[in-house]
Amino acid sequence: MLKISLAALAIFASTIAGFAQSKEDSAAYANRKLKTEEVDFVTSYYHQTGNNSAVTGGIGTEKLTDFATTIDVKLSRYDRWKRKHTLTGELGVDVYTSASSDKIDPNTISSASSGDKRIYPSLSYAIADEQKGSAVNFTGSISSEFDYFSKGLAAGWTKTSKDKNREFGVKGQVFLDTWKVILPIELRYSSNISGSKPRNSYSLSFTLSQVINKRMQVLLLADVAYQSGQLATLYHRTYFTDGSHEVEHLPDTRLKIPLGIRLNYFLGDRFIIRSYYRYYRDDWNLTAHTAELEVPVKITPFLSLSPFVRYYSQTGVKYFKGYQKHALDETYYTSDYDLSTLTSTMAGMGIRFAPPGGVMGITKFNALELRYGHYNRSTGLTSNIITLFAKFK
Repeated sequence: MLKISLAALAIFASTIAGFAQSKEDSAAYANRKLKTEEVDFVTSYYHQTGNNSAVTGGIGTEKLTDFATTIDVKLSRYDRWKRKHTLTGELGVDVYTSASSDKIDPNTISSASSGDKRIYPSLSYAIADEQKGSAVNFTGSISSEFDYFSKGLAAGWTKTSKDKNREFGVKGQVFLDTWKVILPIELRYSSNISGSKPRNSYSLSFTLSQVINKRMQVLLLADVAYQSGQLATLYHRTYFTDGSHEVEHLPDTRLKIPLGIRLNYFLGDRFIIRSYYRYYRDDWNLTAHTAELEVPVKITPFLSLSPFVRYYSQTGVKYFKGYQKHALDETYYTSDYDLSTLTSTMAGMGIRFAPPGGVMGITKFNALELRYGHYNRSTGLTSNIITLFAKFK
């Protein structure tokens, strides 16, 4: 039930462990000990306000706060064929409160839906043959909260050129979700919708990275994603021109095609220009453009600042209209402003501290980063997020 705006929480991750050793009696190779390669800890606080809640038909508060923490552990070892095996475990927890979700039943002072937590562990395993320049990886994940449960599987393959200047990757993912049916209180007794509803998502991603020269790198991205099942949110109200209302109704399939490009330019030893552009289109007639720019600046050999800005624009889906704008004879309808025509900007700053002797003199405490971002949307929604990232390596 967590409902955060388009710009919210992009969170890194990673975390902990240890192991055993075995020796080969032949030639001259001994299996290397499985070791903790990296541990990452990320925590963030997010707050948003706005007045276009889909729960109340496109009007009303969108106030929401979210406190998220992610920790992951990366373990690795080499086998007798000198292939690198990497096991990564991640655990994430979000705890949030949502004033708009509380309006599912406005007669309560505070319903169960006004606050919840989401728990999302995952486990990844990768095998990289550094001599051949190829790698495969597999990931399993689950996510659970008050009204939702998801199971995910992913598999990927990458191939690096002999000169290590080019890399091609392909990744497939599937998420099998189950939504508990929750209707607005006043519509529960007149509806025959109950129980749980499925929503399945499938995607295939392609990447191609290329080193142009010693200063410039480019990455091309292409995705195809398909969803089926319960794609409408059943506790979102839609109000019609005559004042009556029903729950949101949307098609049960959606095809998405995003294309992107990243370009990094190393401007001497102190500056990096990181740019990104993404084009998106789906068969609900939503089209979108995203442009991002980040310029890390090295103040000292171990201290850097990273100002960033992101601009986003979209044309809304053909099923969207505002409060009391939908006609009674429409087949599909929504007043969710996330699906409307809009523009948004996000700007902020990151500061990274990575001294050679470790943070606070702790050798394994490799880096500490703090980032702040402010988001503003043309619909009136605003948000702020502050994130703390710690790396142990």
